[in-house]
Amino acid sequence: MAPTVAEIRKAQRAEGPATILGIGTANPPNCVEQSTYPDFYFRITNSEHMTELKKKFKRMCENSMIKKRYMYLTEEILKENPNMCAYMAPSLDVRQDMVVVEVPKLGKEAAAKAIKDWGQPKSKITHLIFCTTSGVDMPGADYQLTKLLGLRPHVKRFMMYQ
Repeated sequence: MAPTVAEIRKAQRAEGPATILGIGTANPPNCVEQSTYPDFYFRITNSEHMTELKKKFKRMCENSMIKKRYMYLTEEILKENPNMCAYMAPSLDVRQDMVVVEVPKLGKEAAAKAIKDWGQPKSKITHLIFCTTSGVDMPGADYQLTKLLGLRPHVKRFMMYQ
């Protein structure tokens, strides 16, 4: 006999309050100090001649309360893809292609930390919460991460974009 809707709902609900059992974070490898970011940005965009704009940008950076910026892009990658730094040049596809590959890898790194923190096997994972500032594809990085980790397809995924 097929289960009733009430039985299905009861089976999907946990006994007791929801609990986060492990947290993991990961950042791209390239770190730029906020104090040096204006110099970095104006150098890679060949805009150092725009001194007034650079002064304004420096003030914005100083007042932002941000200490460090983590990014995948390095000066080498930007030199290999000059359109990424050129004004009005088509660069969105190149950026998105990088994000689609790299964000799930960072997610896997963070998930490994969370799973270790939790101390249980991956087979016991019921939910996955994934947060990124760089979501550009469907299915998203959360789905790609479930595949990278070998999680069961019925793991509930919650994606947060900032």
